Amino acid sequence: MNVLVVGNGGREHALSWKIAQSSRVDRVFVAPGNAGTEIDAENVAIPATDFGELIKFAKQNEILLTVVGPEIPLAEGITDVFAAEGLRVFGPSKAAAQLEGSKVFCKNLLRHADIPTADYRVFDDADSARHHIEERYPSDVEDVPVVVKADGLAAGKGVIVCSRREEVLLAIERIARDREFGAAGSRLVIEERLDGQEASVLAFTDGRSIVTLPPAQDHKPAYDGDTGPNTGGMGAYCPTPLVSPATLREVEEHVLVSTVHALKRSRNPFRGVLYAGLMLTNQGPKVLEFNVRFGDPECQPLLMRLKSDVMDLLEGTVDGKLDEITLPEWDERPAVCVVMASEGYPGSYEKGRVIRGLSEAGELKDVKVFHAGTASSEGDVVTNGGRVLGVTALGDSVSAAKLRAYSGVKKIRWKGAWCRKDISDKALTVINDS
Repeated sequence: MNVLVVGNGGREHALSWKIAQSSRVDRVFVAPGNAGTEIDAENVAIPATDFGELIKFAKQNEILLTVVGPEIPLAEGITDVFAAEGLRVFGPSKAAAQLEGSKVFCKNLLRHADIPTADYRVFDDADSARHHIEERYPSDVEDVPVVVKADGLAAGKGVIVCSRREEVLLAIERIARDREFGAAGSRLVIEERLDGQEASVLAFTDGRSIVTLPPAQDHKPAYDGDTGPNTGGMGAYCPTPLVSPATLREVEEHVLVSTVHALKRSRNPFRGVLYAGLMLTNQGPKVLEFNVRFGDPECQPLLMRLKSDVMDLLEGTVDGKLDEITLPEWDERPAVCVVMASEGYPGSYEKGRVIRGLSEAGELKDVKVFHAGTASSEGDVVTNGGRVLGVTALGDSVSAAKLRAYSGVKKIRWKGAWCRKDISDKALTVINDS
């Protein structure tokens, strides 16, 4: 069969690379793709939000399955449009995608379904949010441990973690008055700041059955030691020892299953990948956020470890037959993904800088360089985004996988390239303490 992957990031490169390995797949197209998908699949110059052209292409090229990677087309209803045309598509409906598209929708669902999460308040404007902070925290109180979130999609950047009063007030201004994140800031959520380690647990669900994937850990802050502004993710590893088998069962029962049931009861059944971003607190795991698609960069180490045919999971989800598939088999070795970024990210950055050393990195054993913000230009691969590459490696241990991934990073160079140096170190701390 022919498969179409929608998107142009590292997640879509990993998906197209893995789908192409299936014996059931003849051709894999990626719209619009990047310089990496151009090698492992076939690029199609159609934007991810041009639903009309994507449908036209799917019909003309006998696409039997479309896999939607990014959140924006999902939030805009791409699966509804494809389904109305009789096309098989992997991803939740527009109504179910509100789980990620609106933090207010998500928090209200969590509250009504009694799913553990942080206490929160919703505000429609900057003045009411400021008034709440000033009323709850007197002027002589400087410690204000809260998180301020833009309601809508903001590429992972619309979440500002605060410790001090002035940080909170500035975050409110940035989101709700200055509209730094555009229309995403039309409403905002202020919630208590939870303490603990973050982890990501993803699951395939067809709305009835769930297949939970091994837990991973992302690294959202830009710089080493979890400092600096939030990003779309500077690296990830899988599996993480931070999530014990008992904790994973608790997350599956009290978070994933409860959420799927809540969406079904609300007549917004969920089919696709459900991603729970969690804080592992002293009171147990609590939900920070939901995504309605594979995480990027979590997707890269997850698929690097998947030994089974990913089409079993994708088609089982779309066809409502997840309970009939054989459970996936995983490489026992951990995988680590290190994101290489453009100078200036997550702020402004230049595009078009020539990338060298990709072939040398790709020749390393058990290393795969997934492209995210790249493009082809006059025979060169050039930077075309903030997060440029996800250098991903398998190893016999987390430390071995880390060493191998950073060995790949050292082979690659362009003007202004940078990365965090401590991806997966939290796992090493847990292992050393146990």
